[in-house]
Amino acid sequence: MSKKDTKKAPAQDAPPHDDCTEEKCAGCPTASTCASAKGPEVKGLPPKVKMDVKHVILVLSGKGGVGKSTVSVNLAYALSNHGYQVGLLDLDMHGPNIPKMLGIEDQKFAMMDNKIEPVRVTGKLSVVSIAFVLPDTSTPLIWRGPMKMVAIQQFLEDVNWGSLDYIVVDLPPGTGDEALTIAQLAPNVRGAVIVTTPQDVATLDARKSVKFIEKLDLPVLGIIENMSGMICPHCKEEIDLFGKGGGKKIAEELKVPYLGSIPIDIEMRRAGDEGRPFIIRRGDNPTWASVDKVMEALIREVEG
Repeated sequence: MSKKDTKKAPAQDAPPHDDCTEEKCAGCPTASTCASAKGPEVKGLPPKVKMDVKHVILVLSGKGGVGKSTVSVNLAYALSNHGYQVGLLDLDMHGPNIPKMLGIEDQKFAMMDNKIEPVRVTGKLSVVSIAFVLPDTSTPLIWRGPMKMVAIQQFLEDVNWGSLDYIVVDLPPGTGDEALTIAQLAPNVRGAVIVTTPQDVATLDARKSVKFIEKLDLPVLGIIENMSGMICPHCKEEIDLFGKGGGKKIAEELKVPYLGSIPIDIEMRRAGDEGRPFIIRRGDNPTWASVDKVMEALIREVEG
């Protein structure tokens, strides 16, 4: 018989056992290939980072392109306008748009006493983003999960945040590494805001974000329906471009707070492109009133 013929066949998964337990699996010769093997349970979570912050608010969306970063920027600005000390943490590592939306995309981190200094927008608002360490705005971040997890921990414990009332965390779409890591590491997570647009393809994914937060035993502070209708720039009438009411519907179904709706408005798009948060305007159009109403509802939910 040739050496080729005597080679062992690749191991196949053993059939599942009906009476598997962790103790039995430990001494079972087929445990490594058994479809029903019970490994040891993972007990405990990573220790929380020690920070002087009263509330951490996560801003999530089930899918991209729903205006999550716009909500994060305006929420952070609204909180700072109410007199709170606020940090805005941009954890959308592969698409860090927060600096652009605040007009600080040319800023870089400074170091002081072996601590990273956040970029100060106002006396009440400071920002941390991976964009501040990239060579330029077109440089892609090509990292796997473990690298992002290390960066998130550094952004929490190696940054001179000072004493904060709030940290608003802008997360990438979905329920992956960044969302899970910040939920496990950040202290005093007050809960999460879920941003969606009205149509079914967006609200389907928003449901997943709600379930994700609930599985982490964190409260859902509320759902915001963004791009809910459009204010015509000519006649000022509202048009249901993407539909309306999808966010409110899933909030009622899932029994979580509904914070309100924000229409599409060319002025809001222009504000983001020009680095001037929409919320700092005054009530000179219907969209500003909608944004202010949503932010007030969220502040009441957080403070309550």
